[in-house]
Amino acid sequence: MYLPVILGTAREGRESEKVARFVLELVKRSGAGAELIDARDYRIAATNNTGAIPEAKKLAEKITKADGIIIVMPEYNHGFSGELKMMLDLLYKEYANKPVAICGVSAGPLGGARGVQALKLTLLALRLQPILETVYFPNVQELFNEQGEIKDRAYEQRVLGMVEGLVKQIANKK
Repeated sequence: MYLPVILGTAREGRESEKVARFVLELVKRSGAGAELIDARDYRIAATNNTGAIPEAKKLAEKITKADGIIIVMPEYNHGFSGELKMMLDLLYKEYANKPVAICGVSAGPLGGARGVQALKLTLLALRLQPILETVYFPNVQELFNEQGEIKDRAYEQRVLGMVEGLVKQIANKK
């Protein structure tokens, strides 16, 4: 089982990187193969979004072999980052019917809930299958210590439950 974790922002000082690394570690602990796919590595010019560019080929290799996908996305102005949208738009057929889990991240109390809802519409248009289990990380700047370790251990069970839901969805489609 291969479940890559997409970090959906390229901003400097991004708090969501702590969330992505936390989720990645838990996915690996669950026994699945995983790696971090960082939006920083897929930055392209706005008009250069064809499947023929090197970034698209690199992403296609990872997504094609993925059984499912986990996206960690911070909420920006009630939406999701432009970098994530451009990265997702690099591909289409490779996403067909792949289950996807989402972790919303925000500096506010809702944990990115509005951005998650906006992202789900895009994922459906790309023929991905968002699962019901979603984990929200509100007030992210307070959730991790200076070493990047989560303070509230209850998030471990939440993320592992989401991973379990993703694995069940993958099993059901086979």
